Amino acid sequence: MIERRNFSDLGGADHGWLKARHHFSFADYHDADRMSWGPIRVWNDDEIAPNSGFPPHPHADMEIITYVRDGAITHQDSLGNKGRTEAGDVQVMSAGSGIRHAEYNLEPDVTRLFQIWIIPTQRGGEPTWGARPFPKGVRAGQFVALASGVEGDDDALPIRTDARVLGATLKAGETTEYPIGASRFGYLVPAVGRISVNGIELGARDGAAIRDEAVLKVTALEDAEIVLVDAA
Repeated sequence: MIERRNFSDLGGADHGWLKARHHFSFADYHDADRMSWGPIRVWNDDEIAPNSGFPPHPHADMEIITYVRDGAITHQDSLGNKGRTEAGDVQVMSAGSGIRHAEYNLEPDVTRLFQIWIIPTQRGGEPTWGARPFPKGVRAGQFVALASGVEGDDDALPIRTDARVLGATLKAGETTEYPIGASRFGYLVPAVGRISVNGIELGARDGAAIRDEAVLKVTALEDAEIVLVDAA
């Protein structure tokens, strides 16, 4: 089963400095049919104006993954961590027992990103933050784990849940497969380009909620950059 969720139908908000679209219920947007997908609780498509951002605020008991699509985001938190994550790269914050953080676009242009929240396997624990560059050449033509709580994904940023956040770049006409397993929850969004997933066509920033599919066959109808979450 693959349910296509058109970008144009997503809820959202325009705060001036922030233009946000929500694949799941978030903040003032509520849809009883889109509260979560398995442990995947949030997938926000954010555009952040230059020299603005999210001021310090708290989180607990959530794995928060930021995939930067354009520009860069600068992170600061109550643990003293600071870092700048550029387009194509990923940062992970395990909120654990509690953390305060701020995320700012200090760039001269708009920053665009996906913010993904996944419910952790266990509550509490020490909060952590990390970021890592992922060369785009490594994920050319295939899905590569960027953040993962699955054993064996040693090159991915760690998260505290049975899930993987994967990225792939495909040239027009290329096809790749990913064995997701029929018992898993998948959510896939092309950041750029038009693709087909097991025969279901998606445009840029459309979502696909995936269940009971053993293998995903993804074909790029245009040059594409794809983000996939595979969760238990």
